[in-house]
Amino acid sequence: MSILNKNIKELADGLASKEFSSAELTQFYLDRIEKYDDEVKAYNYVNENAINQAKAIDEKRSKGEDLPQFAGIPVALKDLLITKDMPTTCSSKFLEGFKPPYVGTAVSLLEESGFINLGKLSMDEFAMGSSNENAAFKQTRNPWDTEKVPGGSSGGSAAAVAAGLAPFTLGSDTGGSIRQPASLCGVVGMKPTYGRVSRFGLVAFASSLDQIGPLAKSAYDSAALLSVIGKHDAKDSTSANVEQKDYTKDLTGYVKGIKIGVPKEYFADGLSPDVKTAVDNAVKKYADLGCKLIDISLPHTDYALATYYILATAEASSNLGRYDGIRYGRRAEADNLRDLYFNSRTEGFGDEVKRRIMLGTYVLSAGYYDAYYIKAQKVRTLIKQDFVEAYKKVDAIICPTSPTTAFKAGAKTEDPIQMYLSDVYTLSLNLFGGCGLSVPCGFDSDGMPIGVQLMGNYFDEGLILNLAHAFEQATDFSRIPEKLKI
Repeated sequence: MSILNKNIKELADGLASKEFSSAELTQFYLDRIEKYDDEVKAYNYVNENAINQAKAIDEKRSKGEDLPQFAGIPVALKDLLITKDMPTTCSSKFLEGFKPPYVGTAVSLLEESGFINLGKLSMDEFAMGSSNENAAFKQTRNPWDTEKVPGGSSGGSAAAVAAGLAPFTLGSDTGGSIRQPASLCGVVGMKPTYGRVSRFGLVAFASSLDQIGPLAKSAYDSAALLSVIGKHDAKDSTSANVEQKDYTKDLTGYVKGIKIGVPKEYFADGLSPDVKTAVDNAVKKYADLGCKLIDISLPHTDYALATYYILATAEASSNLGRYDGIRYGRRAEADNLRDLYFNSRTEGFGDEVKRRIMLGTYVLSAGYYDAYYIKAQKVRTLIKQDFVEAYKKVDAIICPTSPTTAFKAGAKTEDPIQMYLSDVYTLSLNLFGGCGLSVPCGFDSDGMPIGVQLMGNYFDEGLILNLAHAFEQATDFSRIPEKLKI
Protein backbone atom coordinates (compact mmCIF):
# COMPACT_ATOMS: atom_id res chain seq x y z
CA MET A 1 0.00 0.00 0.00
CA SER A 2 1.39 3.42 -0.95
CA ILE A 3 1.83 6.16 1.64
CA LEU A 4 -0.91 8.13 -0.13
CA ASN A 5 -3.58 5.57 0.80
CA LYS A 6 -2.57 4.94 4.42
CA ASN A 7 -4.83 6.15 7.21
CA ILE A 8 -3.51 7.78 10.37
CA LYS A 9 -3.13 4.48 12.27
CA GLU A 10 -1.24 2.89 9.38
CA LEU A 11 1.06 5.91 9.22
CA ALA A 12 1.71 5.73 12.98
CA ASP A 13 2.32 1.96 12.77
CA GLY A 14 4.65 2.41 9.78
CA LEU A 15 6.73 4.93 11.70
CA ALA A 16 6.82 2.77 14.84
CA SER A 17 7.91 -0.33 12.86
CA LYS A 18 10.44 1.78 10.88
CA GLU A 19 8.80 0.81 7.58
CA PHE A 20 9.54 4.44 6.72
CA SER A 21 10.95 7.38 8.67
CA SER A 22 9.25 10.63 9.53
CA ALA A 23 11.72 12.40 7.25
CA GLU A 24 10.71 10.12 4.35
CA LEU A 25 7.02 10.61 5.10
CA THR A 26 7.34 14.37 5.37
CA GLN A 27 9.48 14.55 2.23
CA PHE A 28 6.86 12.53 0.36
CA TYR A 29 4.29 15.26 0.99
CA LEU A 30 6.75 18.10 0.40
CA ASP A 31 7.58 16.54 -2.99
CA ARG A 32 3.89 16.35 -3.87
CA ILE A 33 3.42 19.98 -2.85
CA GLU A 34 6.34 20.99 -5.08
CA LYS A 35 4.98 18.91 -7.96
CA TYR A 36 1.29 19.81 -7.82
CA ASP A 37 0.70 22.97 -5.81
CA ASP A 38 1.42 25.32 -8.70
CA GLU A 39 -1.72 23.83 -10.23
CA VAL A 40 -3.86 23.35 -7.10
CA LYS A 41 -2.66 26.49 -5.24
CA ALA A 42 -3.57 25.11 -1.81
CA TYR A 43 -0.65 26.46 0.24
CA ASN A 44 -0.09 30.08 1.26
CA TYR A 45 3.06 29.04 3.10
CA VAL A 46 5.10 25.84 3.23
CA ASN A 47 6.96 25.20 6.51
CA GLU A 48 10.62 25.35 5.58
CA ASN A 49 11.52 23.71 8.91
CA ALA A 50 9.24 20.66 8.50
CA ILE A 51 11.96 18.28 7.32
CA ASN A 52 14.28 19.27 10.21
CA GLN A 53 11.47 18.66 12.69
CA ALA A 54 10.91 15.24 11.13
CA LYS A 55 14.61 14.35 11.38
CA ALA A 56 14.63 15.37 15.05
CA ILE A 57 11.73 12.99 15.74
CA ASP A 58 13.51 10.19 13.84
CA GLU A 59 16.59 10.70 15.99
CA LYS A 60 14.53 10.45 19.18
CA ARG A 61 12.82 7.33 17.85
CA SER A 62 16.18 5.70 17.00
CA LYS A 63 17.31 6.30 20.59
CA GLY A 64 14.20 4.55 21.91
CA GLU A 65 12.76 7.67 23.53
CA ASP A 66 9.06 7.75 24.39
CA LEU A 67 7.18 9.70 21.75
CA PRO A 68 3.61 10.99 21.46
CA GLN A 69 1.08 8.84 19.59
CA PHE A 70 1.31 10.67 16.27
CA ALA A 71 4.94 11.78 16.39
CA GLY A 72 6.29 12.51 12.93
CA ILE A 73 2.98 12.52 11.02
CA PRO A 74 2.40 15.59 8.80
CA VAL A 75 -0.70 17.81 8.92
CA ALA A 76 -1.53 21.21 7.40
CA LEU A 77 -3.57 24.13 8.74
CA LYS A 78 -6.04 26.66 7.42
CA ASP A 79 -4.38 30.07 7.44
CA LEU A 80 -6.51 31.50 10.25
CA LEU A 81 -5.20 29.15 12.91
CA ILE A 82 -2.63 31.06 14.96
CA THR A 83 0.89 29.67 14.60
CA LYS A 84 3.96 31.10 16.30
CA ASP A 85 7.03 31.84 14.14
CA MET A 86 5.00 31.17 10.99
CA PRO A 87 2.75 33.59 9.07
CA THR A 88 -0.97 33.71 9.82
CA THR A 89 -2.59 35.86 7.13
CA CYS A 90 -6.24 34.76 6.79
CA SER A 91 -5.51 35.12 3.04
CA SER A 92 -5.81 38.89 3.52
CA LYS A 93 -3.50 41.71 2.48
CA PHE A 94 -4.24 43.23 5.87
CA LEU A 95 -2.24 40.48 7.60
CA GLU A 96 0.33 39.82 4.87
CA GLY A 97 3.53 38.57 6.53
CA PHE A 98 2.06 38.76 10.05
CA LYS A 99 3.69 36.34 12.52
CA PRO A 100 1.72 35.98 15.78
CA PRO A 101 3.59 35.93 19.10
CA TYR A 102 1.73 32.86 20.40
CA VAL A 103 0.18 29.58 19.28
CA GLY A 104 -3.52 28.65 19.34
CA THR A 105 -4.87 25.78 21.44
CA ALA A 106 -5.87 23.42 18.60
CA VAL A 107 -2.43 23.86 17.01
CA SER A 108 -0.61 23.33 20.30
CA LEU A 109 -2.61 20.12 20.92
CA LEU A 110 -1.50 18.82 17.52
CA GLU A 111 2.11 19.72 18.34
CA GLU A 112 1.89 17.96 21.71
CA SER A 113 0.67 14.83 19.90
CA GLY A 114 3.75 14.96 17.66
CA PHE A 115 2.24 16.21 14.39
CA ILE A 116 4.48 18.13 11.99
CA ASN A 117 2.93 21.20 10.40
CA LEU A 118 3.52 21.18 6.62
CA GLY A 119 2.25 24.77 6.29
CA LYS A 120 -0.67 27.16 6.07
CA LEU A 121 -3.49 26.71 3.57
CA SER A 122 -5.33 29.19 1.40
CA MET A 123 -8.88 30.23 2.25
CA ASP A 124 -11.44 32.88 1.48
CA GLU A 125 -10.29 36.11 3.11
CA PHE A 126 -11.17 36.05 6.84
CA ALA A 127 -13.23 32.90 6.07
CA MET A 128 -15.81 34.94 4.12
CA GLY A 129 -16.75 33.03 0.98
CA SER A 130 -17.89 29.77 -0.55
CA SER A 131 -15.41 29.29 -3.39
CA ASN A 132 -11.90 30.36 -2.27
CA GLU A 133 -12.05 33.13 -4.88
CA ASN A 134 -11.92 35.82 -2.19
CA ALA A 135 -8.35 34.87 -1.29
CA ALA A 136 -5.80 37.69 -1.65
CA PHE A 137 -2.80 35.50 -2.50
CA LYS A 138 -3.74 32.13 -3.98
CA GLN A 139 -7.16 31.19 -5.31
CA THR A 140 -7.18 27.43 -4.76
CA ARG A 141 -8.58 25.23 -7.54
CA ASN A 142 -10.40 21.91 -7.36
CA PRO A 143 -8.02 18.94 -7.84
CA TRP A 144 -10.72 17.08 -9.79
CA ASP A 145 -10.92 19.90 -12.37
CA THR A 146 -8.64 22.90 -11.93
CA GLU A 147 -10.99 25.13 -13.90
CA LYS A 148 -13.46 24.74 -11.03
CA VAL A 149 -13.53 26.01 -7.45
CA PRO A 150 -12.84 23.83 -4.39
CA GLY A 151 -15.56 25.47 -2.30
CA GLY A 152 -14.92 27.65 0.70
CA SER A 153 -13.93 29.09 2.92
CA SER A 154 -11.67 26.11 3.80
CA GLY A 155 -10.96 25.52 0.10
CA GLY A 156 -7.22 25.06 0.57
CA SER A 157 -7.78 22.59 3.42
CA ALA A 158 -10.16 20.44 1.33
CA ALA A 159 -8.11 20.62 -1.88
CA ALA A 160 -4.87 19.70 -0.07
CA VAL A 161 -6.42 16.47 1.22
CA ALA A 162 -8.10 15.65 -2.11
CA ALA A 163 -4.86 16.20 -4.03
CA GLY A 164 -2.74 14.28 -1.53
CA LEU A 165 -0.75 17.41 -0.56
CA ALA A 166 -1.40 16.58 3.11
CA PRO A 167 -2.83 13.43 4.71
CA PHE A 168 -5.33 15.56 6.66
CA THR A 169 -5.88 19.20 7.56
CA LEU A 170 -7.72 21.50 9.93
CA GLY A 171 -10.27 24.03 8.74
CA SER A 172 -12.95 26.17 10.32
CA ASP A 173 -16.71 26.14 9.79
CA THR A 174 -18.91 29.20 10.36
CA GLY A 175 -21.77 28.40 7.97
CA GLY A 176 -20.50 25.34 6.11
CA SER A 177 -16.88 26.28 5.47
CA ILE A 178 -15.57 22.77 6.21
CA ARG A 179 -18.47 20.67 4.94
CA GLN A 180 -19.18 22.47 1.64
CA PRO A 181 -15.58 22.31 0.30
CA ALA A 182 -15.33 18.72 1.58
CA SER A 183 -18.34 17.88 -0.60
CA LEU A 184 -16.97 19.69 -3.65
CA CYS A 185 -13.52 18.08 -3.29
CA GLY A 186 -14.66 14.56 -2.38
CA VAL A 187 -13.26 14.32 1.16
CA VAL A 188 -14.66 13.97 4.68
CA GLY A 189 -15.11 17.28 6.51
CA MET A 190 -16.48 17.64 10.03
CA LYS A 191 -17.91 20.55 12.00
CA PRO A 192 -17.85 19.56 15.67
CA THR A 193 -20.41 20.78 18.19
CA TYR A 194 -19.93 24.45 19.07
CA GLY A 195 -17.57 24.46 22.05
CA ARG A 196 -16.13 20.98 21.44
CA VAL A 197 -12.88 22.45 20.07
CA SER A 198 -11.29 25.54 21.60
CA ARG A 199 -11.48 28.72 19.53
CA PHE A 200 -8.46 30.23 21.33
CA GLY A 201 -6.09 31.01 18.49
CA LEU A 202 -8.77 30.95 15.78
CA VAL A 203 -9.02 34.32 14.04
CA ALA A 204 -12.66 35.24 14.54
CA PHE A 205 -15.23 35.75 11.79
CA ALA A 206 -18.50 35.21 13.72
CA SER A 207 -17.77 34.18 17.29
CA SER A 208 -21.10 32.47 18.06
CA LEU A 209 -20.83 30.30 14.93
CA ASP A 210 -17.12 29.54 14.27
CA GLN A 211 -15.78 26.05 15.00
CA ILE A 212 -12.50 24.31 14.12
CA GLY A 213 -12.71 20.84 12.59
CA PRO A 214 -10.81 18.19 10.58
CA LEU A 215 -10.78 17.41 6.87
CA ALA A 216 -9.50 13.97 5.88
CA LYS A 217 -9.83 11.08 3.44
CA SER A 218 -11.90 9.01 5.89
CA ALA A 219 -14.13 9.12 8.95
CA TYR A 220 -11.41 7.23 10.84
CA ASP A 221 -8.82 9.96 10.27
CA SER A 222 -11.38 12.62 11.13
CA ALA A 223 -12.19 10.81 14.38
CA ALA A 224 -8.51 10.53 15.30
CA LEU A 225 -7.87 14.23 14.72
CA LEU A 226 -10.99 15.27 16.63
CA SER A 227 -9.85 13.08 19.52
CA VAL A 228 -6.69 15.19 19.73
CA ILE A 229 -8.17 18.69 19.42
CA GLY A 230 -11.49 18.09 21.23
CA LYS A 231 -10.32 19.13 24.67
CA HIS A 232 -11.71 21.64 27.18
CA ASP A 233 -9.72 24.87 27.30
CA ALA A 234 -9.93 27.44 30.09
CA LYS A 235 -8.58 30.09 27.69
CA ASP A 236 -11.84 29.94 25.70
CA SER A 237 -14.95 30.97 27.65
CA THR A 238 -17.15 29.12 25.13
CA SER A 239 -15.19 25.86 25.40
CA ALA A 240 -17.48 23.09 26.62
CA ASN A 241 -16.36 21.39 29.82
CA VAL A 242 -16.88 17.87 28.48
CA GLU A 243 -14.50 14.94 28.68
CA GLN A 244 -11.94 14.42 25.94
CA LYS A 245 -12.54 11.07 24.26
CA ASP A 246 -11.16 8.73 21.62
CA TYR A 247 -13.73 8.86 18.82
CA THR A 248 -12.06 6.05 16.86
CA LYS A 249 -13.55 3.64 19.42
CA ASP A 250 -17.03 4.65 18.25
CA LEU A 251 -16.32 3.42 14.72
CA THR A 252 -17.86 -0.03 14.96
CA GLY A 253 -19.59 0.16 11.59
CA TYR A 254 -22.73 -1.18 13.24
CA VAL A 255 -25.64 1.20 12.60
CA LYS A 256 -28.67 -1.09 12.62
CA GLY A 257 -31.68 0.52 14.29
CA ILE A 258 -30.31 4.07 14.26
CA LYS A 259 -33.12 6.51 13.41
CA ILE A 260 -32.19 8.95 10.64
CA GLY A 261 -34.44 11.89 9.83
CA VAL A 262 -34.98 12.99 6.22
CA PRO A 263 -36.07 16.67 6.27
CA LYS A 264 -38.44 17.50 3.40
CA GLU A 265 -37.21 21.13 3.26
CA TYR A 266 -33.72 19.99 2.14
CA PHE A 267 -34.96 18.08 -0.91
CA ALA A 268 -36.94 20.89 -2.55
CA ASP A 269 -36.29 23.23 -5.50
CA GLY A 270 -32.74 24.35 -6.26
CA LEU A 271 -31.14 20.95 -5.77
CA SER A 272 -29.10 19.72 -8.74
CA PRO A 273 -30.56 16.49 -10.24
CA ASP A 274 -27.19 14.71 -9.99
CA VAL A 275 -26.83 15.70 -6.34
CA LYS A 276 -30.40 14.62 -5.56
CA THR A 277 -29.82 11.22 -7.18
CA ALA A 278 -26.58 10.63 -5.26
CA VAL A 279 -28.07 11.72 -1.92
CA ASP A 280 -31.23 9.64 -2.51
CA ASN A 281 -28.97 6.64 -3.14
CA ALA A 282 -27.10 7.37 0.08
CA VAL A 283 -30.40 7.44 1.98
CA LYS A 284 -31.26 4.03 0.46
CA LYS A 285 -27.85 2.69 1.43
CA TYR A 286 -28.50 3.59 5.07
CA ALA A 287 -31.81 1.77 4.85
CA ASP A 288 -29.91 -1.27 3.49
CA LEU A 289 -27.53 -0.99 6.46
CA GLY A 290 -30.49 -1.34 8.83
CA CYS A 291 -31.12 2.27 9.75
CA LYS A 292 -34.69 3.48 10.21
CA LEU A 293 -35.47 6.37 7.84
CA ILE A 294 -38.06 8.81 9.19
CA ASP A 295 -39.56 11.77 7.33
CA ILE A 296 -39.22 14.94 9.41
CA SER A 297 -39.70 18.68 9.02
CA LEU A 298 -37.46 21.60 9.97
CA PRO A 299 -40.12 24.24 9.31
CA HIS A 300 -38.05 27.40 9.73
CA THR A 301 -35.41 26.34 7.18
CA ASP A 302 -36.55 28.99 4.68
CA TYR A 303 -35.50 31.73 7.13
CA ALA A 304 -32.05 30.30 7.90
CA LEU A 305 -30.11 31.96 5.07
CA ALA A 306 -31.35 35.48 5.88
CA THR A 307 -30.92 34.88 9.62
CA TYR A 308 -27.38 33.64 9.17
CA TYR A 309 -26.26 36.54 6.99
CA ILE A 310 -27.64 39.09 9.43
CA LEU A 311 -26.01 37.52 12.49
CA ALA A 312 -22.73 36.48 10.85
CA THR A 313 -22.15 39.89 9.26
CA ALA A 314 -23.04 41.68 12.50
CA GLU A 315 -20.45 39.64 14.37
CA ALA A 316 -17.93 40.11 11.54
CA SER A 317 -18.40 43.88 11.69
CA SER A 318 -17.61 43.80 15.40
CA ASN A 319 -14.69 41.35 15.16
CA LEU A 320 -12.99 43.12 12.27
CA GLY A 321 -13.08 46.48 14.01
CA ARG A 322 -9.68 45.63 15.53
CA TYR A 323 -7.99 45.86 12.12
CA ASP A 324 -7.32 49.57 12.19
CA GLY A 325 -3.79 50.02 10.82
CA ILE A 326 -2.43 50.83 14.28
CA ARG A 327 -2.10 47.76 16.48
CA TYR A 328 -0.85 45.20 13.94
CA GLY A 329 -1.20 44.31 10.28
CA ARG A 330 -1.24 46.65 7.30
CA ARG A 331 -0.58 50.33 7.99
CA ALA A 332 -1.20 52.71 5.11
CA GLU A 333 0.31 56.13 4.53
CA ALA A 334 -1.85 58.93 5.97
CA ASP A 335 -1.66 62.49 7.27
CA ASN A 336 -4.20 62.09 10.06
CA LEU A 337 -5.92 59.42 12.17
CA ARG A 338 -9.11 59.27 10.09
CA ASP A 339 -7.17 58.75 6.86
CA LEU A 340 -4.97 56.14 8.55
CA TYR A 341 -8.06 54.08 9.41
CA PHE A 342 -9.68 54.66 6.03
CA ASN A 343 -6.61 53.98 3.89
CA SER A 344 -5.47 50.92 5.85
CA ARG A 345 -8.89 49.25 5.70
CA THR A 346 -9.43 50.25 2.06
CA GLU A 347 -6.10 48.75 1.00
CA GLY A 348 -6.19 45.78 3.36
CA PHE A 349 -9.68 44.32 2.91
CA GLY A 350 -11.09 42.69 -0.23
CA ASP A 351 -14.52 43.38 -1.70
CA GLU A 352 -16.40 40.56 0.05
CA VAL A 353 -15.00 41.44 3.48
CA LYS A 354 -15.96 45.08 2.93
CA ARG A 355 -19.44 44.01 1.83
CA ARG A 356 -19.98 41.95 4.99
CA ILE A 357 -18.60 44.64 7.28
CA MET A 358 -21.02 47.16 5.76
CA LEU A 359 -23.96 44.73 6.00
CA GLY A 360 -23.12 43.98 9.62
CA THR A 361 -22.64 47.61 10.56
CA TYR A 362 -25.99 48.42 8.94
CA VAL A 363 -27.97 45.78 10.86
CA LEU A 364 -26.37 46.89 14.13
CA SER A 365 -26.99 50.60 13.56
CA ALA A 366 -29.54 52.72 15.40
CA GLY A 367 -32.98 52.29 13.94
CA TYR A 368 -32.20 48.91 12.35
CA TYR A 369 -30.89 46.93 15.35
CA ASP A 370 -34.40 45.92 16.46
CA ALA A 371 -35.72 45.46 12.93
CA TYR A 372 -32.93 43.13 11.80
CA TYR A 373 -30.46 41.97 14.44
CA ILE A 374 -32.89 41.33 17.31
CA LYS A 375 -35.42 39.74 14.95
CA ALA A 376 -32.72 37.46 13.53
CA GLN A 377 -31.75 36.37 17.05
CA LYS A 378 -35.39 35.42 17.70
CA VAL A 379 -35.60 33.45 14.45
CA ARG A 380 -32.33 31.70 15.36
CA THR A 381 -34.09 30.49 18.51
CA LEU A 382 -36.93 29.09 16.37
CA ILE A 383 -34.43 27.31 14.09
CA LYS A 384 -32.70 25.82 17.14
CA GLN A 385 -36.07 24.64 18.42
CA ASP A 386 -36.72 22.86 15.10
CA PHE A 387 -33.58 20.78 15.66
CA VAL A 388 -34.39 20.17 19.34
CA GLU A 389 -37.82 18.80 18.37
CA ALA A 390 -36.35 16.72 15.52
CA TYR A 391 -33.81 15.04 17.81
CA LYS A 392 -36.63 13.89 20.08
CA LYS A 393 -37.71 11.64 17.18
CA VAL A 394 -34.43 10.77 15.41
CA ASP A 395 -30.76 10.16 16.24
CA ALA A 396 -29.33 11.93 13.19
CA ILE A 397 -30.44 13.89 10.13
CA ILE A 398 -29.39 13.25 6.52
CA CYS A 399 -29.48 15.75 3.64
CA PRO A 400 -27.35 17.17 0.81
CA THR A 401 -24.21 19.09 1.77
CA SER A 402 -24.29 21.45 -1.20
CA PRO A 403 -27.05 22.13 -3.77
CA THR A 404 -24.56 21.68 -6.63
CA THR A 405 -21.19 20.20 -7.38
CA ALA A 406 -18.12 22.38 -7.97
CA PHE A 407 -18.75 25.23 -10.41
CA LYS A 408 -16.42 27.03 -12.82
CA ALA A 409 -14.17 29.69 -11.31
CA GLY A 410 -15.73 33.09 -11.92
CA ALA A 411 -19.25 31.72 -12.45
CA LYS A 412 -20.73 33.32 -9.31
CA THR A 413 -18.31 36.10 -8.38
CA GLU A 414 -20.59 38.81 -9.80
CA ASP A 415 -23.66 37.51 -7.97
CA PRO A 416 -23.14 37.38 -4.17
CA ILE A 417 -26.64 36.00 -3.55
CA GLN A 418 -25.99 32.94 -5.73
CA MET A 419 -22.68 32.46 -3.92
CA TYR A 420 -24.39 32.69 -0.52
CA LEU A 421 -26.87 29.99 -1.61
CA SER A 422 -23.95 27.52 -1.82
CA ASP A 423 -24.24 27.18 1.97
CA VAL A 424 -28.02 26.88 2.11
CA TYR A 425 -27.91 23.27 3.45
CA THR A 426 -25.08 23.77 5.94
CA LEU A 427 -25.62 27.04 7.79
CA SER A 428 -28.69 25.96 9.80
CA LEU A 429 -26.49 23.55 11.76
CA ASN A 430 -24.20 26.42 12.79
CA LEU A 431 -27.21 28.40 13.99
CA PHE A 432 -28.25 25.34 16.05
CA GLY A 433 -24.72 24.56 17.22
CA GLY A 434 -24.75 20.78 16.76
CA CYS A 435 -22.23 18.58 14.94
CA GLY A 436 -22.21 17.45 11.34
CA LEU A 437 -20.05 16.17 8.54
CA SER A 438 -19.95 15.63 4.81
CA VAL A 439 -18.92 12.24 3.44
CA PRO A 440 -18.45 11.45 -0.30
CA CYS A 441 -21.51 9.72 -1.78
CA GLY A 442 -21.09 9.82 -5.56
CA PHE A 443 -20.16 11.77 -8.67
CA ASP A 444 -22.03 13.95 -11.13
CA SER A 445 -22.17 13.48 -14.90
CA ASP A 446 -18.86 15.39 -15.23
CA GLY A 447 -17.12 13.15 -12.71
CA MET A 448 -17.12 15.77 -9.93
CA PRO A 449 -17.61 14.53 -6.36
CA ILE A 450 -20.81 14.84 -4.34
CA GLY A 451 -21.13 14.77 -0.54
CA VAL A 452 -23.99 13.76 1.72
CA GLN A 453 -24.38 15.58 5.03
CA LEU A 454 -25.03 13.89 8.36
CA MET A 455 -26.14 16.18 11.19
CA GLY A 456 -26.14 15.28 14.86
CA ASN A 457 -27.27 16.62 18.20
CA TYR A 458 -24.93 18.34 20.64
CA PHE A 459 -21.80 16.23 21.31
CA ASP A 460 -23.01 13.31 19.17
CA GLU A 461 -19.81 13.32 17.11
CA GLY A 462 -19.18 9.62 17.77
CA LEU A 463 -22.56 8.63 16.33
CA ILE A 464 -22.15 10.81 13.23
CA LEU A 465 -18.61 9.58 12.60
CA ASN A 466 -19.76 5.96 12.92
CA LEU A 467 -22.57 6.56 10.42
CA ALA A 468 -20.02 7.99 7.99
CA HIS A 469 -17.64 5.10 8.66
CA ALA A 470 -20.36 2.52 8.01
CA PHE A 471 -21.23 4.25 4.74
CA GLU A 472 -17.57 4.25 3.66
CA GLN A 473 -17.30 0.52 4.42
CA ALA A 474 -20.33 -0.17 2.21
CA THR A 475 -19.34 2.11 -0.72
CA ASP A 476 -16.30 3.26 -2.70
CA PHE A 477 -16.48 7.01 -3.21
CA SER A 478 -13.40 8.19 -1.27
CA ARG A 479 -10.45 8.45 -3.62
CA ILE A 480 -7.68 10.71 -4.92
CA PRO A 481 -8.23 12.13 -8.44
CA GLU A 482 -6.48 9.86 -10.96
CA LYS A 483 -4.30 12.58 -12.50
CA LEU A 484 -2.79 13.38 -9.09
CA LYS A 485 -1.83 9.80 -8.20
CA ILE A 486 1.82 8.79 -8.17
